[in-house]
Amino acid sequence: MRGLTSQLRQLLFLIDSAYDHGSWHGPNLRGSIRGVRLEEAVWRPGPSRHNIWELVVHAAYWKYRVVRRLTGAPRGSFALVGSNWFRRPQEGTTRAWRSDVALLDRTHRELRDGVEALSARDLERAHGKVTNLALVTGIAGHDVYHAGQIQLLKRLRRDTRA
Repeated sequence: MRGLTSQLRQLLFLIDSAYDHGSWHGPNLRGSIRGVRLEEAVWRPGPSRHNIWELVVHAAYWKYRVVRRLTGAPRGSFALVGSNWFRRPQEGTTRAWRSDVALLDRTHRELRDGVEALSARDLERAHGKVTNLALVTGIAGHDVYHAGQIQLLKRLRRDTRA
């Protein structure tokens, strides 16, 4: 972190607190899935509704998309085939669930590396109407949003089982 501008340090703090560092608002994305077992990960609140597992892979995909825009990584280099929402098996395995959680961790590290490599000038660079600064702050908000959804899904599952 040495040599980084104050703005880049703040952005790293933002994406880390939204993902896996302590945060004032409660569980962040990684905290919301800590201890989630396969049975919870695959549970759906209704037909055609997303489950926790799908939210995890969706979050990983959007981190990848931001990294791709920041670094110019090739299109189609995400670990899974498809985009945005990835249907996960209702009868998945614990190993596959953990593998997708590891994918989320990996894409977050790649995001951090991409942000750390930016210059102050890079932050103002735009992709269409969206600047790199907006992408980085947006992905942090995306993590917090889905952390809240996961917390709600866990609560709904508990309530329907009671």
